[in-house]
Amino acid sequence: MSVQQTDKKIVEVTNLTVGYGKNVVLRDINFSVNTGEIFVILGGSGCGKSTLLKHLIGLYQPFVGDVLIFGENIVTAGETQKSLLMRRFGVTYQSGALFGSLTLAENVALPLEEYTRKSPAEIDTIVREKLRLVDLSGFEDYLPAEISGGMKKRAGLARAMALDPTLLFFDEPSAGLDPITSAELDRLILRLRRELDTTIVIVTHELDSVFTVSDRVIMLDDDTKGIIAEGTPEALRKHSANPWVREFLNRSNMKRKQA
Repeated sequence: MSVQQTDKKIVEVTNLTVGYGKNVVLRDINFSVNTGEIFVILGGSGCGKSTLLKHLIGLYQPFVGDVLIFGENIVTAGETQKSLLMRRFGVTYQSGALFGSLTLAENVALPLEEYTRKSPAEIDTIVREKLRLVDLSGFEDYLPAEISGGMKKRAGLARAMALDPTLLFFDEPSAGLDPITSAELDRLILRLRRELDTTIVIVTHELDSVFTVSDRVIMLDDDTKGIIAEGTPEALRKHSANPWVREFLNRSNMKRKQA
């Protein structure tokens, strides 16, 4: 999809096995994300999508394996090195994860206040620009409880972009949104990639969004605890050797025919 996409790897995952306690969720996972692409981690409920994301961004340690981001291994990094690395990418969570007692502007300002030495005036300028990018100009002084679910998602995205990361991770960005709001968010994701040259990794099971925004997907499977398909969603829908993959990806076609 993107003319900006290159073969340079911004994320490289090698022989990754993850889980909780003695329970293995995913085993021997290998994939990479190219600079400039929108890459989707797809699969049914309970297959380990969000668990994988938490390991990619350094929240949890894997049982085995490596995750290289910008060429640095977040698995073996010390606390200081990991903290510096985590500032170079942004993360948006399902709920937006905004602080309810802070205004949208104050939420977006938090990373700037914590990790930079910018003046209050500089921070205010950046905050307004980030909220403008996600179409929230004029809502700077609103509390999260005073805006819609879709607006909370966009405010969370503005905060994730506060430090100008070249890599963004989205955890179920369309979860809980109506179809119109979800489509608006898809257009915003495409615009951000186009205007800011951002690489985006998305965890989702929303097929309409997958076919709208993604350059490439991997599909996780609960039974095999691994990746059962990788490629463009259109090619996998038509030509995957795995019948379950074809059936899963063709659900969006069926929904449209029934509408």
